[in-house]
Amino acid sequence: MSELDALLRDKVRLLGNLLGQTIARHQGDEMLQRIEDIRQQAKAARSGEEHERDRLLAMLKTIPDDAVLPVVRGFNQFLNLANIAEQQHGASWRRAEFLNDDVDQLFDDLLNRLEHNGVRGSDLCQQVADVDIELVLTAHPTEVTRRTLIQKYDEISQLLQQRDDLRDDHPQLQAIEQRLSVLVEEIWQTDEIRRVRPTAVDEAKWGFAVIENSLWHAIPQLTRHLDEQLLARGSEALPLTAAPVRIASWMGGDRDGNPNVTSRVTREVLFLSRWMAADLFLRDIHHLSGQLSMTEASSELRQAYPEDEPYRACMHQLRERLKATRRWAEAKASGKKTDKQPLLNDDELLQPLLLCYHSLVSQGMKTLADGHLLDTIRRVACFGLTLVKLDVRQESTRHSDVMAELCDFYQWGDYYSWSEEEKQALLLRELQSRRPLFPRHWQPSDNAQEVLNTMKVLAAEEGAGVSCYIISMASEPSDILTVALLLQECGVRHALPIVPLFETLNDLELATPRMKKLWQVPWYQQYCQQRQQVMIGYSDSSKDAGQLAAVWAQYQAQENLTQAAEEAGIRLRLFHGRGGTVGRGGGPAHSAILAQPPGSVKGGLRVTEQGEMIRFKFGLPAVALRNLKVYVSSVLEANLLPPAAPEPQWRSLMETLAQDGVTSYRAMVRDEPDFVTYFRAATPEMELGKLALGSRPARRKAGGGIETLRAIPWIFAWTQMRLMLPAWLGSDAALHASIGRNEIDTLHTMYEKWPFFRTYIDMLEMVLSKSDLAIVTYYERRLVPVELQPLGSLLRQRLEQARELVLAIKQQPHLLHDNPALQYSMDVRNPYTDPLHYLQSELLYRERQAGDSSHEQVEQALKVTMAGIAAGMRNTG
Repeated sequence: MSELDALLRDKVRLLGNLLGQTIARHQGDEMLQRIEDIRQQAKAARSGEEHERDRLLAMLKTIPDDAVLPVVRGFNQFLNLANIAEQQHGASWRRAEFLNDDVDQLFDDLLNRLEHNGVRGSDLCQQVADVDIELVLTAHPTEVTRRTLIQKYDEISQLLQQRDDLRDDHPQLQAIEQRLSVLVEEIWQTDEIRRVRPTAVDEAKWGFAVIENSLWHAIPQLTRHLDEQLLARGSEALPLTAAPVRIASWMGGDRDGNPNVTSRVTREVLFLSRWMAADLFLRDIHHLSGQLSMTEASSELRQAYPEDEPYRACMHQLRERLKATRRWAEAKASGKKTDKQPLLNDDELLQPLLLCYHSLVSQGMKTLADGHLLDTIRRVACFGLTLVKLDVRQESTRHSDVMAELCDFYQWGDYYSWSEEEKQALLLRELQSRRPLFPRHWQPSDNAQEVLNTMKVLAAEEGAGVSCYIISMASEPSDILTVALLLQECGVRHALPIVPLFETLNDLELATPRMKKLWQVPWYQQYCQQRQQVMIGYSDSSKDAGQLAAVWAQYQAQENLTQAAEEAGIRLRLFHGRGGTVGRGGGPAHSAILAQPPGSVKGGLRVTEQGEMIRFKFGLPAVALRNLKVYVSSVLEANLLPPAAPEPQWRSLMETLAQDGVTSYRAMVRDEPDFVTYFRAATPEMELGKLALGSRPARRKAGGGIETLRAIPWIFAWTQMRLMLPAWLGSDAALHASIGRNEIDTLHTMYEKWPFFRTYIDMLEMVLSKSDLAIVTYYERRLVPVELQPLGSLLRQRLEQARELVLAIKQQPHLLHDNPALQYSMDVRNPYTDPLHYLQSELLYRERQAGDSSHEQVEQALKVTMAGIAAGMRNTG
């Protein structure tokens, strides 16, 4: 698709017209005309003519302070509405390419290739059932869209789909467009910027809403689709309780650097999750009560429910138990006592449903059994009574601090100064000791007590909703053993999986030898039962070493860990902490999964889905279904038809590229004395703190430089002014040096034959296509002191060089030559994002000049430009 198809253009035009009518009603025709004049001039300025751009800038500079806010709001809301139309249209059966759907074709082609390779029948069915994908929903510190607006955007999507389903002269179309008009007006009258930060509980509730509104419907649709494909090939349907995809969450469990996530918050979220699950299953059971009115039943069902309508009797009993569960969870979440007896074990819900299913089948009613009842069974298998499993994450030094306090109390010495061997000796001794570790009269510090309180939550009944304990910034086996000891002492009696997260370049390089040491400890061998999950951090490694060195370190870490686990007899599951942007490991799921080392997905795939990417990929049932199909297809292909291992020559060259890349990246980010000052002058990094975004602070620690800034706002800031530096800095120097050594032919071969390298270059190209030298130059001239502008000039030269290098490797005339759809999408957005960029730089200038006396409307307009640019770029951090 080289341009928007006619129906999508019609949707964008309809929403744009409704927005224009709303602006005219509330701001006047003059304001609407001003916005339209700016849009038209921005379009003309894209021609590249200097005088057209000067005219645009002159128009923007003449906007008075009190008119800036409506202008930026107009552009921001158009971009949001265009995104809605594009997202909904991508899953609509009315889209132009529907009959040649690439996602359906992807799975169909894969099954054909698998059959060709001898994978068929029951073997094929089992392979699909065993895919084992877990998507972990996480909050996003730069998710700029308010939840109340997301709900309105979702309704617009639903109305656009209803519109698609009706013929052009259908009488209902007018009512749909009237409702769309009302929603657009509601959106215009709603403040798009939060005044108060969401709490961690608010974030968890938003995650539950995504499940309620989308994934609850998409998961059974996925398994139904897989069944159809398997049966069409003469294979069996999936087992009734198959769950190729499961959902987990960090919302309310991730306390790394977030003091707002306390033990009390985690406890509340665990009970709220159970409340939501009970509520959703109640709706299913209510529907089944009305549907299953038949009287013919198996002897097993009649024995359990001897009433005239045994199926309804079963549903009635489940309904009462679920109501009690909901009241129990509500009371517990509020910290109140209750005598309600809840459903705690999934089998208590699953077994009665299976009994009904088998009864229907035995009485010749398989069609009924395979309807809503099967969907409910599949939901129990996927979501269970906890809805999502919660991960708990904490930073490694918080556990070491607890041990240090204990050592100090017992006068055992300075724990921090001990060698790794000494730490392990103490930890293993205490893990096997019969006496308690915590002394009766010990008074831990507040921070230590909070760590222990969290672990006590995991030991209580609500702790069954926790899937694992993740240790960020893990570096040694003692980090894992410390958590095991503290969990044991706090009363956790089951072997809760402990997951080390390796994030920095150094930690990634040392991950394998450290895990080997851990797997050689007899006590831990027994604890882990030959199963291990390891998390690979993408964000911090990229910020630490640059994208090129980071992706190679991540690849090697996965490859080496996979081999070491196989040698140790460990079933390894890699957990990918990927973000939405390329600088944080994001990108299309299919190519990203196939770019992993061969064999590294064998133990299943666990991957984070963050903030605005959850909304874009899973916010609507039809869109969620498409993305779930991509995940299943990709993991199946990676396991059963893996790519060949890279050639030794390619490895050698990647090693050199990575070393050159990290050297160049750190020379700029760490060693260039003016870099941090330039970064803070040229980007809205400092002003970002004024946005009430997620519950987690933008910095791990107050103050400090780049090293304390989280990876997400680091990328957000560079994206706002279109330099996109985190994704390419270092790569430019490394690739330039390689071509200078006459290695271009090898680079061509690597791009053609190695999925890992091809994916990296394609992602680099995509980010570079979103960069804009003219906009970067304007930010610099308006905001950066003259003495720092030579540094900006150097960075722009390097950006331009990076573009040329990618074109040389891909052997194409311009960026996105093989992805015209993305290019056209960006072209459509540019007349709306360009004014926001220029206005943002102007507003930043006014804000910084005014200091503490800045105009309230200017500050609000600045925040809206950040939201609008994020919407236009389709990502934040």
